[in-house]
Amino acid sequence: MLPFNQSISHPAVFFLTGIPGLEASHIWISIPFCCLYAIAISGNGMILFVITTESSLHEPMYYFLSMLSFTDLGLCLSTLVTMLGIFWFNAREISFDACISQMFFIHGFTFMESSVLLAMAFDRFIAICNPLRYAMILTNSRIIKMGFAILVRGTTALVPLLLLLKRLSFCHSHVLHHSYCFHPDVMKLSCTDTKINSAFGLAIVISTAGLDSVLILLSYILIIRSVLSIASTEERKKAFGTCISHISAVAIFYIPMISLSLVHRFGKHAPPFLHTLIANVYLLIPPVMNPIIYSVKTKQIRKAVLKFFIAKLV
Repeated sequence: MLPFNQSISHPAVFFLTGIPGLEASHIWISIPFCCLYAIAISGNGMILFVITTESSLHEPMYYFLSMLSFTDLGLCLSTLVTMLGIFWFNAREISFDACISQMFFIHGFTFMESSVLLAMAFDRFIAICNPLRYAMILTNSRIIKMGFAILVRGTTALVPLLLLLKRLSFCHSHVLHHSYCFHPDVMKLSCTDTKINSAFGLAIVISTAGLDSVLILLSYILIIRSVLSIASTEERKKAFGTCISHISAVAIFYIPMISLSLVHRFGKHAPPFLHTLIANVYLLIPPVMNPIIYSVKTKQIRKAVLKFFIAKLV
């Protein structure tokens, strides 16, 4: 193990952190985390399975939902090994290259999820504001192209960001504040100038999640304007009802993300457990809640899931 104060360009290892002050209780703390991971993996896996196998769900809305479940699964699996490794075996060490790889997947799936939520907002906008052209606009070929664009957008922006990180020297403590590698967290440990890294990272966040959130808000302004022009109150409720699941998914994704960014940039004197709590909520709550929300609020998904379980029982 390398001493923390040894001056090197690239440390052999970083040291991840569990729950500060509660290290003795990590085994017990791992129980709710295991439950959350089990719910997230099984729930999103079920959503993907029923959309793939149920022909009635082969529609644009559910294709986008399957993309959302895929990104949620990616987020879960990106942190599963390191987080449970800390809780179960106190396995805190992670190599520099493994840390870079984990960052690539965590931030990549995060940006992809933001893009998917934007695509889902566009889907709701077309369905409500221009329903007669819905099938003509959102064809299967266009959805495939959108999925490919989401994948490329979520990964290519990260390559220069991580290459910039590799040029830094780390001569201070190599102890990270989370149970996984997070770019701002690793960047803070550098003893060299990180202004370029910080500016580039902020530019990427603004041009991806920041831009997506603005476009989602604009979509809903146009949706609300269109719905309010409908004379029938019942039709208004029905139109807004189709957006509830998506609005909930947007809220549980962006609120923890913004909270974590604010804590990292302005919460230098915040208690250590606050960083850990928000960081875990940021990556675990959306994958856990999204399948629950869509299973409860979307009748077609609920019926497909019940049909699957009834078939298994019979």
